[in-house]
Amino acid sequence: MRVAQLARDPWCVDCLERGDYTIATEVDHIKPHRGDPELFFDVNNLASRCKPDHSKKTAEEVLHA
Repeated sequence: MRVAQLARDPWCVDCLERGDYTIATEVDHIKPHRGDPELFFDVNNLASRCKPDHSKKTAEEVLHA
C-alpha cells in the first residue's frame, strides 16, 4: 500500500498546501485507524507526507487524544 500510495501521490500534501513541492517519504492514515482493519486498509484514508509533516501530525493526534 505504501509503495502504491507514494507512486500515486509523490508530493507531501501538507507542503503542497503551503505552495512547496517536497517529495513524500511516508504514508499517513488521514483518520487514525487505531487497530481498525477497515480504516487501515482503506486506500482513501491515506495521504502522502514528508517526515517532518507526518511527525507533526502524529504528535498533534497523540496530544489531543
